[in-house]
Amino acid sequence: MADLGGNTRIKQGMAGGELAGIGIQFAVVIVVFTFGGIWLDRRLGTSPWLLLVCVFAGAAGGFYSIYRKAMDAQRRDAARRDGVKPKAEGGER
Repeated sequence: MADLGGNTRIKQGMAGGELAGIGIQFAVVIVVFTFGGIWLDRRLGTSPWLLLVCVFAGAAGGFYSIYRKAMDAQRRDAARRDGVKPKAEGGER
């Protein structure tokens, strides 16, 4: 977007590929945990309890991963705006 002084500012954010990767990762985590819950239920005869626990655990893990990636992207954008070189991704947690 251009401001009145003729300088152009490029809005930085998460790229489309990065967003698609997050969505695919979220789906894969839930599917893997679902199959794990089905397998455990068959082995232990606890149907459907472990399936439900694993689905919710997978969803929680997926949401946490999305949250972490969104916060990392927000920190990178803030560092770019402030002119500070961002720290390596996956740093302090």
